[in-house]
Amino acid sequence: MGRRTPLYELHQSLGARIVDFGGWDMPLHYGSQIEEHHAVRRAAGVFDVSHMCAVDVRGAGSRALLRQLLANDVDKLKTPGKALYSCMLNDIGGIVDDLIAYFLDESQFRLVVNAGTRDRDLVWIREHARAFSVEILERADLALLAVQGPEARERVTQLLESDSARLALGLAPFTGAHIDGWFISRTGYTGEDGFEIMLPAADAGPPWRELNARGVLSCGLGARDTLRLEAGMNLYGNDMDESTHPLESNLAWTVAFEPTDRDFVGRSSLERVRARGSARRLVGLLLLERGVLRAHQTVIVADAEPGTITSGTFSPTLQRSIALARLPSGAPEVVQVDIRGKLLEARVVSPPFVRNGRSLVSQEGVR
Repeated sequence: MGRRTPLYELHQSLGARIVDFGGWDMPLHYGSQIEEHHAVRRAAGVFDVSHMCAVDVRGAGSRALLRQLLANDVDKLKTPGKALYSCMLNDIGGIVDDLIAYFLDESQFRLVVNAGTRDRDLVWIREHARAFSVEILERADLALLAVQGPEARERVTQLLESDSARLALGLAPFTGAHIDGWFISRTGYTGEDGFEIMLPAADAGPPWRELNARGVLSCGLGARDTLRLEAGMNLYGNDMDESTHPLESNLAWTVAFEPTDRDFVGRSSLERVRARGSARRLVGLLLLERGVLRAHQTVIVADAEPGTITSGTFSPTLQRSIALARLPSGAPEVVQVDIRGKLLEARVVSPPFVRNGRSLVSQEGVR
């Protein structure tokens, strides 16, 4: 038996198919994974993401610790509730994890890290925190819900009193606030608008059922994966890990090299990579023929070393097979993918593939 979120029994009552995900018993889907995917693109869906780990960093040294620990610069965060996406790196620039950091006040930040790395992350954070005046608190008392889709914010605010609803609707992207005992942020992992909600674990069931009653579909990990891949969002353990660095993972934008005197963990290694140029890059692939792209398939690149698909799926929105792949820098526009011994052509594109329900890639040349 794996770890279970506070909503495990609710998922069972809703008929979810439960699978192991990084040591957690999580819902894969509640019926049709495709239906759940389309619900998020067209209306709204709710996901249990309580397996993710919220970590509060408290104390006078919180900002100083995170300036050193994160590749992105928390000094960008000046307004309470503002959020920042970043990687934590090891000494050689490898990605320990990716996370969101929220600025609550000058003595408190909140991090949300991945489920599969939470135990290792807590050790890593606490190890670096020893030199600072901070307390590291795992918020196991919280549940996390993600309500995503073009109707998501409207459906969530229907659960709130009028003044609170106005406050929630006024949240800018990548900003959160404490509202009626919940921490509501305008963030997500689907390429759609919506909220992620942290609330007391014991209180998570009724809002889920109320959202269902208002037409918000229960959604599992299967739809979450196809949605995030269409949105070109990396999955830790697939598209990046400690053996890869941000500059070869389509995450250069998350590394703040300025100011030059901020000596974050892994900086010197990334500086050397930046100076010589990264040998590899993470790109999108659109399959031009019939077939399904999957992780670990080999990508044949003319006059270069082969590449590898890191994540692949059939896109319900595009009705084509798509993937993220790590290829040699300078790879041509068209490559070949080895699918069970057959070489099929794919076009190299810049992710994302889909955002806000709209295709961002041309399907020219698809056969």
